[in-house]
Amino acid sequence: MRHAERHRTDRIGWLRAAVLGANDGIVSTASLVLGVAAAGADSKAVLVAGVAGLVAGAMSMAAGEYVSVSSQSDTEQADLARETAELANAPQQEQAELAEIYVRRGLEPGLASTVASQLMKHDALGAHARDELGISDTSTARPIQAALASATTFSVGAALPLFIVLLSPASMLMWAVPASALLFLALLGSIAAKAGGSGVLKAATRVTFWGALAMALTAGVGALFGVAA
Repeated sequence: MRHAERHRTDRIGWLRAAVLGANDGIVSTASLVLGVAAAGADSKAVLVAGVAGLVAGAMSMAAGEYVSVSSQSDTEQADLARETAELANAPQQEQAELAEIYVRRGLEPGLASTVASQLMKHDALGAHARDELGISDTSTARPIQAALASATTFSVGAALPLFIVLLSPASMLMWAVPASALLFLALLGSIAAKAGGSGVLKAATRVTFWGALAMALTAGVGALFGVAA
């Protein structure tokens, strides 16, 4: 009988960027709003600061993800080019190297040599990329995907605290924003855990703890400067 398995490692690239973007959008915008509100600013100033934080944060996330993941992609491409040259110049040595990798993983030398030979005939570069360099279709760098995922989810995450600012009276901002942000973070952690197939409670607790800490510190700084002013 065919054994059906459902793996989620193919989601690692976009899921990491999406969770990072949404989490940063909620935490940074809610923290910014709290900091400005704690300093004594009115609702309009708080909203303007929040919108500016959304736009700046989304662009920063997109640029940062694109640059960092592009650096990873450049390194992968350079390694693949080097491996291609080595396969062309010394195929026997490369086959022996591949066989040695399989021996270290537990295959007998004769079987390892046979496996390496067959894989080299089928797709030499693919075999070395996967087993020597650790590059595969599921883990390869995708800069544009990462940039778009982070910017989009940051914007969505940042918009949530701003809706609370629009809907709440000024006197309630210091309570409504952090309470709703923690709720949004717990929901984000749960959704990310579901998508990745991991534990929901652990993920939700993790994001809410760090979000609460960030908001508390920022509100404290805002209150300190507000009093000083």
